[in-house]
Amino acid sequence: MILAHPSAVLSGDGEQEKLLMESAANFVREFELFVKTILEGPGRASRQPSLDATESSSCQKSYDVAGQSKFKTRLVNFDKAWCTYLYRFVVWKVKDARSLEGDLVRAACKLELSMMQTCKLTADGRSHNLTHDMKAIQKQVSDDRKLLREKVQHLSGDAGIERMDSALSDARSKFFEAKENGSPLATPVANVSTPLSINSSGKLPPYEVNVSSETASSSTSPVNLPTENEQMLNEMLHEDGGAIAGNSNDARTIKKDFQDKVRETMEKAFWDVVTDSMRRDKPDYSQLINLVKEVRDSLHDLAPKGWKEEIYENIDLEILSQVLESGSQDTQYLGQILQYSLDMVRKLSAAAKDDEMKASHDKLLSELAASSEDNDNAISSFVIAVIKGLRFTLEEIKQLQVEVSKAYVQLMQPTIKGSAGVEYLQKAFGDRYGPPANASASLPVTLQWISASKSIVDAEWREHLGSLSVLPAANHAQPLVTVLRAGHGARTAAVPSAGSSGLPECKGEKVDKLVRVGLLQLISGMEGLQLQSTPESFHLNFLRLRTVQGQFQEVIVISTSMLVLRQVLMSENSKITPPELETVISELFGALVKLLDNSPEAGTEEIVEAMMSASASAGSLSDAKIQARRQIITRVVLKSLQADDVVFKKVSRAVHCAFRGVVLSGSGAKGQKLADAALRRVGAGKLADRVVKAAEVLIRVATVSEKVHGPWYKALA
Repeated sequence: MILAHPSAVLSGDGEQEKLLMESAANFVREFELFVKTILEGPGRASRQPSLDATESSSCQKSYDVAGQSKFKTRLVNFDKAWCTYLYRFVVWKVKDARSLEGDLVRAACKLELSMMQTCKLTADGRSHNLTHDMKAIQKQVSDDRKLLREKVQHLSGDAGIERMDSALSDARSKFFEAKENGSPLATPVANVSTPLSINSSGKLPPYEVNVSSETASSSTSPVNLPTENEQMLNEMLHEDGGAIAGNSNDARTIKKDFQDKVRETMEKAFWDVVTDSMRRDKPDYSQLINLVKEVRDSLHDLAPKGWKEEIYENIDLEILSQVLESGSQDTQYLGQILQYSLDMVRKLSAAAKDDEMKASHDKLLSELAASSEDNDNAISSFVIAVIKGLRFTLEEIKQLQVEVSKAYVQLMQPTIKGSAGVEYLQKAFGDRYGPPANASASLPVTLQWISASKSIVDAEWREHLGSLSVLPAANHAQPLVTVLRAGHGARTAAVPSAGSSGLPECKGEKVDKLVRVGLLQLISGMEGLQLQSTPESFHLNFLRLRTVQGQFQEVIVISTSMLVLRQVLMSENSKITPPELETVISELFGALVKLLDNSPEAGTEEIVEAMMSASASAGSLSDAKIQARRQIITRVVLKSLQADDVVFKKVSRAVHCAFRGVVLSGSGAKGQKLADAALRRVGAGKLADRVVKAAEVLIRVATVSEKVHGPWYKALA
């Protein structure tokens, strides 16, 4: 396994792994030689047939002695190889176990510190005004910590648990120390340094937990995750036309869906805990009281000044505590609190929603009243009614808070979209990664990306200027362009007039060229973009760039499919007319756009089916010829989508040039003409609009990033 499948067995490629591989190879070689010696016999050797008896006897003794010596040598070599391999294996296994233990401890520290900051824990382990979300987080972290401890216990025994406890203790101490000193390093991250060697005493050294400025600049730690405010501002700066809400196809949907699932799971766990605490023989109502307090405080924060005192009078926690502690399980007072809370939510909400909210609130209160009258299981009915009412009320308040926040954001949008938003993001980026002077150390991925962009930017710019120089005049008719080997010319798409507006072009400024060309290189790679390989300056836009990369690849797939179908139909019938061919290609274009928009994960089978369906309009064929066409299309499509195929190289280069034309010339008339001209080379002019829309996203990302991260780019360029 080690020799045949090293990637499946070994978790790294360090010195220990190399020595293990070498010892394994040597052991296998010696083992095979040893087995061969046993099977063939130690004294087997070529003999001279013409020797007399005396000479033969003498030689036989020599052969026997030599054979025994050979066997002994093989045995010694085999034993030595086995011992070496065994030693290397044990050393590697200890190191591998230590590495795994380190990963588990690092995970525990990061979870702990993240929870400490989120829940605002004090040095004595307490927290005030915990929301139910925070309590759910605490419970989840506690469960995860228990699971990690079990794994460390199984892996390293009590010694591993001691090291884990020591690391957690150090992380907490340094976190609170940094927080007390007012340092910005009081963040939910621990850099757990895990030594991989054994010290002179023969013991594994203890962990070191270091909350430092180096940690703050590490692009892989949770401290570097952007805050919600940064994400919101970033989205606003990238919006076109002032709309804040994105559509369902926006890249943010993926992340939001994941967050919703996590939140849903954690909330369910929290409410299960609350329910269980109230169903005990001796019910614990402390969490219930805290939830009612959260309702009261939230309404107090949202209400105008004149209503604040009234809220405290109508939601009296002392009276509620006395009612619950009496054990009467009286739902009347709780019902009054819920009804008052819902009425207050309705008053604070928009007038247009008043009727709808009143109907839903009345329905809930009626259901709770009916539930509380169930005397067959009074305790269960009381608990169900209380939990259902509180959850509904808290959800209504949360929705109200979102609406208030949106209204505030709408009010502040003109300011945020101006210099204020850029300055905020710039300051946040500086707090996270340090000043531009330290960019080469704090932004390693961005530095690598800038260096790669510098190596190609001049060539890309020259090619771009060359493309501009051969653009036809606005009123000049576009000729039909022969499409590779297909024979017929591809009809041109409508080219916009010179007056069309769009996003700005690149004027040739150094940083602007670097950023635009660099972004184009990021999304034009065939390997899916990964967060760890994305420049730190684009982490906020990672999903946005992934979406554009997907669109880039979709354009290649559609272009290739259209080109292949042209070739197949022309090879079958050289007399097919250009209008007939264009009709088929137009039908295929519409089918593929619909397919890939609705099913981004569609495979070759679905694409071939769309091509076969479109080709049917070119004329009826026998079943045998249809099957032959399907086989040809499948084979050629698969071949043409291979990275080393000539067709793929031509198509992908044409798509790259189309994107480059828009990214560097803007999305106005000039950029659209360049995109159209590049795509017409492969008969894909119909895709020009899709290219322009996708490239506009890159222009916005580049423009905003230059404003926010310009000082860092200049330092690295």
